[in-house]
Amino acid sequence: MGKLNVNGVVREYEAEDDTPLLWVIREQLGMTGTKYGCGMAQCGACTVHIDGQAVRSCVYPAAAVTATQKVTTIEGLSKDGSHPIQKAWAALDVPQCGFCQSGMIMAAAALIREKPKCTDADIDAAMTNICRCGTYNRVRKAIHVVVRGGDPATAGLAIERIEGSKA
Repeated sequence: MGKLNVNGVVREYEAEDDTPLLWVIREQLGMTGTKYGCGMAQCGACTVHIDGQAVRSCVYPAAAVTATQKVTTIEGLSKDGSHPIQKAWAALDVPQCGFCQSGMIMAAAALIREKPKCTDADIDAAMTNICRCGTYNRVRKAIHVVVRGGDPATAGLAIERIEGSKA
């Protein structure tokens, strides 16, 4: 029986040593916000934080995480969607289909924690997640919104709504 500290709660699980963290989180702990995309750590839909670092959980063995390490999933990033990156995501309508977005948000949150004044080069290096819908420009804008203080209207991005949409 293993133990994981996920979103601030130590929970027990039972799995083979090579079972990916993703499957323990989804199947045993019932947190389905972290998604399975490719199973090869390429797409990033499975991104979680371990002690604040973005990790692709589909290839990271659950047994490699100690009970003292803190795992954060999308469900634990904020209880009510109030994390600055989540607020920017909503304000800019970043998601299209939304499948990859929990992983994108987790990668962006780790980037901003590590580099609060990140540049486009930092974004390019950190945001390696794949989005089938091509929301990369909106992802970049959302990160810039947070870096520039959190208000889309004052972030210098010239974001415009299409006529008839609600602001």
